[in-house]
Amino acid sequence: MTYNVEKIDGNRAKFTITVESDAFNEARERAYKKNRGRINVPGFRKGKVPRKMIERMYGKEVFDDDAINYAAPDAFYEAGEDSGLEIISHPDYDLIGVNDDDTFEFTATVAIKPEVKLGDYSKVTVTKREVKVTDEDVENEINRVREQNSRIVEITERAVQDGDIVNIDFDGYVDDKAFDGGKGEDYDLTIGSHSFIDNFEEQLIGKNIGDEIDVNVTFPENYHEKSLKGKPALFKVKINKISEKQLPELDDEFAEEVSEFDTLEEYRADVRKTITERRETAAKNDREAEAVEHFVELAEMDIPDEAIDAQTEQLAQEFAYRLQMQGMDPKQYMQMTGMTPQNLMAQMRPEAERRMRTRFTLQAVVEAENITAPDSKIDEDIEEMAKMVGKSADDYKKDLSEKEMNDIRMDVCVREAAAFITEKATEVEPDDKASKKENEDSDKKGE
Repeated sequence: MTYNVEKIDGNRAKFTITVESDAFNEARERAYKKNRGRINVPGFRKGKVPRKMIERMYGKEVFDDDAINYAAPDAFYEAGEDSGLEIISHPDYDLIGVNDDDTFEFTATVAIKPEVKLGDYSKVTVTKREVKVTDEDVENEINRVREQNSRIVEITERAVQDGDIVNIDFDGYVDDKAFDGGKGEDYDLTIGSHSFIDNFEEQLIGKNIGDEIDVNVTFPENYHEKSLKGKPALFKVKINKISEKQLPELDDEFAEEVSEFDTLEEYRADVRKTITERRETAAKNDREAEAVEHFVELAEMDIPDEAIDAQTEQLAQEFAYRLQMQGMDPKQYMQMTGMTPQNLMAQMRPEAERRMRTRFTLQAVVEAENITAPDSKIDEDIEEMAKMVGKSADDYKKDLSEKEMNDIRMDVCVREAAAFITEKATEVEPDDKASKKENEDSDKKGE
């Protein structure tokens, strides 16, 4: 294989590649083996016709189309690796022709990594983030743990109260007629959850086990079933059982059960420390994300459309994979949501471009600032990857190719570049409302 490469406008490169006769004939042989079972020649069993006979009957070029489809990608991959260019799109092939000496020529036009003009670090600002943890925050977290460790206790000596779990049978009627979905048996309903329509749950308060009650409600105007919208309904309800959720006492015994501490005071101090660390980590990550986003906005680059298309396709494939991991067929998801592949790609395209701009900017910072990857952080990444496939870090590392190691090294460098930009950023004061929201968002991220 021989090639030459020409850089053309808009961060593209055009490869002109010649595949030698030996390689092309090997590709023809692959094409023959693929197609021989479809060719019938009198006197030969199906699939046993010699290649030379087929070529004499149909012409030497009979297998060329498939052979080219085999040989061209292999030749382009080899040329791309040898060129040292960072190719960021699928190749656009164009056949020049098959020569008499059994070589063939083609071109492959691709997008290549753009040159990036970095902005001024001093123009990057980030919002100052002050982490606060109040006594209320601590108590809310402890009460969440109490909820997790609660127990359900059956009640026999009193009537239904707000917050109880009531086991009921019910039959629903509209215009004196039973309706689909209006009947249930042994149904556990939490009073105050508002999982039933209107004031259904409130009408059970004060009732006792064994009571049979008529519950009158009205379906909302926006109810999903058209035939029931805005209609008054009667539910005949029987109360089978009453239960309540009992939280553990907030004392030293509770602290011993849910933590490694002997006293509630020690446990409460540890909860405060945990919340603080969680919010500090979230604040650090948010600060870095904000700094990088601002710096990327200052950078100048020209990313070819075909490169963004390729990244968008990758995001769509990742999305489909996540759906499958959740047990949902991507085609079924499209039908349920009314989404089309074209709409999905259009929605994902801005994110694809944002990711590419961010990656190229950070890689440019790595090069400009001579940022290197600490061995300890490379080892941490390898260890995490090894855990995901159930291998030791040493065994996983042995199986890595040079390119895979370089990719891991660059990932670490990119993270180091993000930290470098953040260190250069200037902090600005937030307003009180924004500061409060950040603490709330930090808690959600940590849960």
